[in-house]
Amino acid sequence: MALKPLIVTLGATASGKTALSLALAQRFSGEILSCDSVAVYRHMELGTAKPSQAERALVPHHCLDLYDPNEACNAGDYARHARAALDEIASRNLLPILSGGTGLYLRALLDGLFPSPQQDPALRELLRHRAATRGSAHLHRTLTRLDQVAAHAIHPNDIPKIVRAIEVSLLARRPITEQWQSGRDALTGYAILRLGLDPPRPELYQRINLRAQAMFTNGLIDETRDLIARFGPDCRPFSSLGYAEASEVLRGELTEAAAILQAQQGHRHYAKRQMTWFRREAELHEVHWLKAPGDSPEAERQAIQLVEKHLQAATLMS
Repeated sequence: MALKPLIVTLGATASGKTALSLALAQRFSGEILSCDSVAVYRHMELGTAKPSQAERALVPHHCLDLYDPNEACNAGDYARHARAALDEIASRNLLPILSGGTGLYLRALLDGLFPSPQQDPALRELLRHRAATRGSAHLHRTLTRLDQVAAHAIHPNDIPKIVRAIEVSLLARRPITEQWQSGRDALTGYAILRLGLDPPRPELYQRINLRAQAMFTNGLIDETRDLIARFGPDCRPFSSLGYAEASEVLRGELTEAAAILQAQQGHRHYAKRQMTWFRREAELHEVHWLKAPGDSPEAERQAIQLVEKHLQAATLMS
């Protein structure tokens, strides 16, 4: 059976994945699948840097706005939605282009998930209690002792993911990242081209700082206030970068200026963890690294050449 082409753009936050995906989709008759663990939630716009309505009007996007913030969504849920969207796009002879920033969700889609042990409510409650009494940093240090790779991949404030990673590691008696490597249901039927965005670190950090500033300038605190009023303060995605700092402003724990600085630093640290994750993935799968932001002419030119070669090869093999 002939393999269908699939393009994956991956990279750190603010590296230009949206712009590059849009350029490729318009040139090669494609549609875009988002791979972001927060963009799956409705009503969360400013803190997620979702494609604008104008950008969505240019090219159809998938896997955005799947759930309300008070609904649960994990990597397996995302992978099911994304695989269905992939097959639907390919069935219309269009090119699916995956724009991926959340490493675990990207892995769940492309490589599949491992069969995890059943949840242990008592253990989970104990871990949540420790997070509430000792702080998320304490729980994150516990995960680091159990599995350094998973700890690098999970934000120290993301208590639900930390709790689940510790729970699975303890119940299975081996690190969760070891389990990720076995028994997975990998995506089949697609010839995958991975394009990695790796702009110079100073340039990336400047882009991150400007993006975080713009989130607050454009009304992130008001958006967060409205979301909390509608869904309550304890929804999991409200602990994500940007929304966590805006929530602290609303509680009187930070000034807006301090929140911006904290969000900028948090996003820079997150970008480092993302690139660590993606470089490890590159040890398993070939990634073509582009040393410029995705919205630069240089990156677009290189990406177009790589995609053209990929599509030609796919045509010859069909």
